[in-house]
Amino acid sequence: MKTRITELLGIEHPIIQGGMHHVGYAELAAAVSNAGGLGIITGLTQGTPEKLSAEIARCKTMTDKPFGVNITFLPSMTPPDYPGLIQAVIDGGVKVVETAGNNPAPYMPALKEAGIVVIHKCTAVRHALKAQSVGCDAVSVDGFECGGHPGEDDIPNFILLPRAADELTIPFVSSGGMADARSLVASLAMGAEGMNMGTRFIATQEAPVHENVKTAILAATELDTRLVMRPLRNTERVLNNPAVERLLEKEKALGSDIKIEDILPEVAGVYPKIMKDGDMDAGAWSCGMVAGLIHDVPTVKELIDRIMSEADSLIKERLAGL
Repeated sequence: MKTRITELLGIEHPIIQGGMHHVGYAELAAAVSNAGGLGIITGLTQGTPEKLSAEIARCKTMTDKPFGVNITFLPSMTPPDYPGLIQAVIDGGVKVVETAGNNPAPYMPALKEAGIVVIHKCTAVRHALKAQSVGCDAVSVDGFECGGHPGEDDIPNFILLPRAADELTIPFVSSGGMADARSLVASLAMGAEGMNMGTRFIATQEAPVHENVKTAILAATELDTRLVMRPLRNTERVLNNPAVERLLEKEKALGSDIKIEDILPEVAGVYPKIMKDGDMDAGAWSCGMVAGLIHDVPTVKELIDRIMSEADSLIKERLAGL
């Protein structure tokens, strides 16, 4: 399948693996790229330029296909060494960067001078237009269904994707709620050039996370996620567990007086405990509503091959037959 995204990124299938904290390591990124998609290493999981350089080098021993690095720009009292992380990407010869969070404009000159394709993740059409205006090559349009941060507008993809198609001239992919061939074909119908999957890729054999995480996703339905940190305007969609229930009780009790310090036990430093140790009640962790569509743990290649085969059938048989 050829789309503007496959042509832009030099990949076989219009499927991108989202950047996920303590999930997007070289093992998963290489598996996705080897299967014909675009794998993504999560830069902030590595934390330092030196560790990111080492992870990029490790990924290159596992694949000779294109892969990218996610760099999320977050407000912080002690921000990461963003210039150093960008330089590690450039020095590592990575040709695709997925940016997210704050405006990537300050780093665009360095990225473009190095010939890097920049895809910015956006939760609103106005943000996508801004990304286009600052020189991003593509955007990932992230609907309200997504795991992680859906923004504050609460617009689902059945509205957001066609709106993006109406406004953008650069290519975009769908993100949030993407799991299978139906997701891909629907995204194409609404104007996207491919799709970005996060939660679906956690439930694969190559995802370097504890088996308890994969089991939790398989057991979850579309009703089992919660939105936390809404009063702080830093909304995150997470899988429900006792820690999330405690967090929501704090939000209810404190109301508009809540501060980030009040919920640190439930959100600070919990990812290694969950993703590596399998302590599923350690805190809040990002998970999309798409968990309700996930029922197995295939290899990455099996998953991508299945999606592309079923998408072909949907387009040529069901839709053409109508």
